[in-house]
Amino acid sequence: MSNIDLPEIPVSMKNIQHYLKIASEHDTRDPIISYWARFYAAQTAINQSKKSPDETNFLIKLMTWLENTKKELHDNDSITNDVAAQAYIENYALKIFTYADKLDRASNFSKNLILSFYTAGFLYDILTTFGELCDESSQNRKYAKWKAAYIHNCLKNGETPIPGPIGQNEGNDSTNYRPESDNEATSNNNNFDLPSVSNDQSPNTNPADSGSSNIPLDHNSQSSDDTSIADSSGFKSSGGRQNVSLNADQILKAQKYIKWAGSAINYDDISTAVENLQKALCLLTTGKDG
Repeated sequence: MSNIDLPEIPVSMKNIQHYLKIASEHDTRDPIISYWARFYAAQTAINQSKKSPDETNFLIKLMTWLENTKKELHDNDSITNDVAAQAYIENYALKIFTYADKLDRASNFSKNLILSFYTAGFLYDILTTFGELCDESSQNRKYAKWKAAYIHNCLKNGETPIPGPIGQNEGNDSTNYRPESDNEATSNNNNFDLPSVSNDQSPNTNPADSGSSNIPLDHNSQSSDDTSIADSSGFKSSGGRQNVSLNADQILKAQKYIKWAGSAINYDDISTAVENLQKALCLLTTGKDG
C-alpha cells in the first residue's frame, strides 16, 4: 500500500485526527479500514475547509494518497464496491464493539478497553460514509462513545466503573441502556484524548486474524445459536435442514452474506442480493459455502 507523508493537521481540522490515527494503526494490519478511515477524514475535512493554504496542502496530500491506494487495490471489492465496503466495515466495527463489551462486563477496566470502545464508535462514524446507520449500528455508536468517556472519567477520578449497561439487570443486552441524546453520548469527546498504548496492549481487532476465543463473533443481542441468527435475519428454518452444526467462522460468513444482501437491496442490485441470500441459506442449511 502507498506510503503517506501528511503535513501537520491544520488546527481547523483537528476533529479528524482520531480517524487518521485509526488509519495509521491499520496501514499494515488492514488496508481496507485504513483506506476508508482516511476517506472519511478527507470527506469531513473537505466539508469544513475554508480553503486556507495549509488546509489545501493537507487535503491535496490526503486525496492523492486515496487515489493512489484505490488504484493499487483496484482488485479488492471492499475498496472499489460500496456495498462490499459497507458490509466489511459494519462487521469490523461490530467485532470491536463486542470485544470491548466482553472486557467491560468482565470488569477488565483499562486504557485498552477505553480505546476499543472509542475505536468502535469512530468506526461507526466511518460507516456513515455509505448512508444513514441502521438502528443497531446507531445505538452501538452512541453506547460505545458514551461508555468510553464514562470509563475514562471514572479511572481519571479514581472511581470504579460499573460494568455493563448502567441501570439494567446483569445479563441484559448492552444496547438496552442508551444515552438520552447524542450530546450525552459525546459530551466529553472534544476533551478526550485516545490513550497511547503499546502494540502488545492493542486488541487483536483484525477480523481476518482474530479467533473466537479472543473476540466474540456474535453481538450480545444475537444468540450464538445458528437457527436464531437465521431467524433474526429474516430467514425461516428450512425444512431440508438436518441439524447442521456450524462453527464460528461459518456463522460469521453467513452473517456477511446476509448483510451484503441487505446492502445490495438498498442499491437496487437485486441479482446480487439474491445471490448472497442463496449463499447464506445454503451455508445455514447445509454447512457448505456455495
